[in-house]
Amino acid sequence: MLAALLVGAAGLPVSGVLKALADTIPFVHVDSGLSVVEHNVLFELRLPRVLMAALVGGLLAIAGAGYQGVFRNPLADPYLLGAAAGAGVGATLAIVALPGSPDFAVPAAAFTGAITGVLMAYGLGQVASRGGPGGGTGTLVLAGVAVANFLSAVQTFLQQANSQQLQRIFAWILGGVGTADWGQLRMVAPYALIAVVVLLTHGRLLDVLAVGDEEATTLGMSAARVRLLVLLAASLATACAVAVSGLIAFVGIVVPHLVRRLAGGSYRIVLPLSLLVGGAFLELADLVARTVVAPAELPLGVVTAFVGGPFFVLVLRATRRQVDV
Repeated sequence: MLAALLVGAAGLPVSGVLKALADTIPFVHVDSGLSVVEHNVLFELRLPRVLMAALVGGLLAIAGAGYQGVFRNPLADPYLLGAAAGAGVGATLAIVALPGSPDFAVPAAAFTGAITGVLMAYGLGQVASRGGPGGGTGTLVLAGVAVANFLSAVQTFLQQANSQQLQRIFAWILGGVGTADWGQLRMVAPYALIAVVVLLTHGRLLDVLAVGDEEATTLGMSAARVRLLVLLAASLATACAVAVSGLIAFVGIVVPHLVRRLAGGSYRIVLPLSLLVGGAFLELADLVARTVVAPAELPLGVVTAFVGGPFFVLVLRATRRQVDV
């Protein structure tokens, strides 16, 4: 985050930035020496973007870890399970149908779409697995891909039918945090806090659930209740991220796997570390997106896809013995 604050098209003095940040600490008063323009660049443009990148990356990563715990599937993530596409459709509907709606309408519509997308993918996977070795990795992934493509078609139709809103809708598809401001942060912060708290408090229960439903029931735990709460919280986290940044793929699958490689498979560790590493990962991706072709910018989703595409192939190869396609 500090590197992202210091690096950008507008050159800001390092000492001035550090002093300005220190000046925001209660009971600390430091003259930063920044001009009015530099102060506005730091606090009105760069700092909201940095905070938004960290928030979105953390939400997508912890949501991916939550989905993987619920489905006991290493390939589950917000993008593959249709949650991100569903949230995008919901937010798009709110944009085109309720242009003068209050701030909470977009994340609320995105949340509804995220839940709908996940339920569609899960239901399709269950139907497809009947009469065979059900619930496997391949079945769930294929169901998620099918639902995501269907929802993408719905979103394309909405775009064509509402050409006056194309600019705002395209911003969702490309993904990015370049338009982040304090108003957006205030809008999603309460939803994000609820989602993160619920997920973090269910780490131990997800560890129990990983052993098996029968063992969990023996210990007095309701597996269905845990799955429902984690599913809702992960979908809410996805909805918050998509509502302000658009569709950014692969964060939810790359980060939890990196965390497991470094710290083990316990969800009591995976969930909080995914939140932190996810924020750092997207922060770095956004820094690359706005500097590699400066003064222009790459879409943030393009940068994460460059990393996530090959990584997904490696994960799929590592789990090939469990894939029943």
